[in-house]
Amino acid sequence: MTVSKMTWRPQYRTSKFRHVFGKAATKESCYDGVPITRSVQDNNFCAVNPRFLAVITECAGGGAFLVLSVHHTGKVDPHHPKVSGHRGNVLDVKWNPFNDYCIASCSEDTTVKVWEIPPHGVLKSLTVPWKELQGHSRRVGLIEWHPTANNILLSTAYDYQVMIWNLDCSEQVIKNPVRTINLHTDVVLSMSFNTDGSLLATTCKDRKLRLMDLRTGNLLQEGNSKTHKATKVLMLGNMKMLLTTGTSRWNHRQISLWDQDDLSTPLTQDNLDGSSGVLFPFYDPDTHMLYIAGKGDGNIRYYEISTEKPYIHYLTDYRSNLPQKGLGMMPKRGLDVSSCEVFRFYKLVTVKSFIEPLSMIVPRRSESYQEDIYPMTASNKPALTAEEWLSGINKGPMLMSLKPGSQESESYQEMNKGMGNSLDTRRSQSRPGALQLAYIQDHLGTKDGKEDGGQTEDDMSRRTPVSNGEDLSLCSPPKTENELRLKFHKQQEEIRRLRELLNQRDVRVKQLELEIKNIKNSQSQSQSSLTDLP
Repeated sequence: MTVSKMTWRPQYRTSKFRHVFGKAATKESCYDGVPITRSVQDNNFCAVNPRFLAVITECAGGGAFLVLSVHHTGKVDPHHPKVSGHRGNVLDVKWNPFNDYCIASCSEDTTVKVWEIPPHGVLKSLTVPWKELQGHSRRVGLIEWHPTANNILLSTAYDYQVMIWNLDCSEQVIKNPVRTINLHTDVVLSMSFNTDGSLLATTCKDRKLRLMDLRTGNLLQEGNSKTHKATKVLMLGNMKMLLTTGTSRWNHRQISLWDQDDLSTPLTQDNLDGSSGVLFPFYDPDTHMLYIAGKGDGNIRYYEISTEKPYIHYLTDYRSNLPQKGLGMMPKRGLDVSSCEVFRFYKLVTVKSFIEPLSMIVPRRSESYQEDIYPMTASNKPALTAEEWLSGINKGPMLMSLKPGSQESESYQEMNKGMGNSLDTRRSQSRPGALQLAYIQDHLGTKDGKEDGGQTEDDMSRRTPVSNGEDLSLCSPPKTENELRLKFHKQQEEIRRLRELLNQRDVRVKQLELEIKNIKNSQSQSQSSLTDLP
């Protein structure tokens, strides 16, 4: 007689992200008094990188957006200079993933414009772009940068076309895209790349989900589910799956997961609620976490994605009574790893005219670097040039470690390769903290064993004091309150950078001390084992 053993399985799924919680910033760390746009376009109206925050604003006559330093929190000056070169309302803004000083914007005036942001922010209104892209016949609603190739930009408009632009050219006004994709019969609602940028997924107002070869423009897959009307789409990294948000036939908000190789029927569907706001999906390929935020909602749901059924695992949600109009997403390289922050939103709250940073944190007792929640992530260096990608080469993103002190940050000159030489003199002063540190080290250190008393008058005269990235001999005292405020924020940013550098060195010292202690313990154990031998 054989006895069959019953296997016990837990009713819940273990996950290191099960207890992730959302932490809203304090009022002092928010951006107050921002005139957020009243546009009804279903976009996020906000873009963030580790240096700047860009938000589309309401203005009279033409379109404009505001560029603020990420650390310039508190009350925003109502007369703060804007980027205002469009003749119509701005509908979307996106930062270049490989250049923190380059941003693209699209507008109802049928153009796409690419702007160079000065190192210390927008000190006076910008009206002349670095590049202007003219090719669409109707208003341009969406733009996206290529995830691995440098200076490749996509745009789609209400003329139902998707255009691919190469910005590596000498012309200031570009009228001919490198490729135009004419596969859609209605307005494109969203676009998403796969990891290496060879494939493009789109959702359209004709209810169809399309997957195409981006370089050739050929349609690879097409889905049209009768039970799901997709509005937003995301390609989930290297998992060969697509996620769409939309509505069911009963107008319930819904998320659906699709197999990349078969878009005939979704793998799974989940009805959320009966609200009417558009659902914005955000995906973190490093942690496989999915965040769903509804337009006009106050809560954000988050899930974990797996390759096995049921694929989508609900974790929990963040609840707030402040409705969001849009959300900006900070790249992973801009997160605070010391507090175990795995994601950060910038929440646009129109009813109070302010922007609220919202951090997603994994609770950990240890204050050391947590390698299990911070794998290698996409860096700010392009894997390909525009010419290499157009010639047919596919390559995944360049990776970097978020471990403090693991790599030195890139200089402003390197980040602006291919952007022209018009601002070379300004770019050399892009890292005021680094320049100040170099100046301090130059004064503290002695060259060839000489002491300070042995320095000649010529040596001292060659040294030009530098503060906030500017030559003090060329600096004039601030004349207005606005200039004084800008000088104050520059100094605060410099102090913050120096503190970060000191913190990174402290962490490195602790790591080295721990390694030395481990080596000593291993040596003592080996010696004790040798003495025990007969």
